[in-house]
Amino acid sequence: MKIGVNVPNYGPGTDPGMLRDWAQTVEGLGFDLLMTSDHVVVTPDVAARYPAPFFEPFTTLSWLAGATRRVLLGTTVLILAYRHPLLTARMAANLADLSGGRFILGVGVGWAKQEFEALGVPYERRGKLTDDHLHAVRAAWRHEGDYGHNRIPIWIGGSSGAALRRSVRLGDAWHPLRCTASWLRDAVSRLNTVAAQEDLPVPGLAPRIVLRPTAEPLADPDRLMGEGDLDQIIGDLTVLRTLGAEAVLLDTFGGDPEELRHPETAWRDLATVAASWKENR
Repeated sequence: MKIGVNVPNYGPGTDPGMLRDWAQTVEGLGFDLLMTSDHVVVTPDVAARYPAPFFEPFTTLSWLAGATRRVLLGTTVLILAYRHPLLTARMAANLADLSGGRFILGVGVGWAKQEFEALGVPYERRGKLTDDHLHAVRAAWRHEGDYGHNRIPIWIGGSSGAALRRSVRLGDAWHPLRCTASWLRDAVSRLNTVAAQEDLPVPGLAPRIVLRPTAEPLADPDRLMGEGDLDQIIGDLTVLRTLGAEAVLLDTFGGDPEELRHPETAWRDLATVAASWKENR
């Protein structure tokens, strides 16, 4: 099971040097994967969660591809409806080639209504547009000689029934975000059911979980995976491996923009988890 890190490509203090330091720290600690988020316009609904500056993910990952050698690179998640699908196909294929086949395309339908409006994309049609774009991207890779020279995995984000169906029909892996262990067990069962109904293979499992270490264990039965003391966090990773996860992405951002100016705390937490997981696996 690969372990990765969601590298913040937004917020105070974020600049090319900080992004490079994040990437090289993640790779240096032995993690397998780093991924970045996607927003094009920092509208008020986006800024409330992810303040400016916001570095566009394809551009950012191209920069980080040159600053790293081994670690996989990806998007968590690219909002497909924001770009023409042929542009997405071209950029993804070029990034895969430039990085030596290290790119994973994680995609989602999006949530920021004001950003959709600013881009002139109908928010109410975002699910249908996502499906249409996925078909178009895959078709471009199949039929154009310079697309998809390297096989690019597609991870499908989202937790709805539509996201499960999309993952089965059009994805290589399902990429749910921020979940409890009990919810995920039930959702994996539903994913298997959908695959059986569609008579298609079950996609891989590649969740993104929080990383919120605490000094003492948390007794909350609704504790998110990745919250709690070190034993609980390692236990969550063990549960995910038992569920058959092919990859797990750790998200260190706690919601306070000021923490992005001082990533040393996040790096220390990541180092602790990396060392403990190496000892326990």
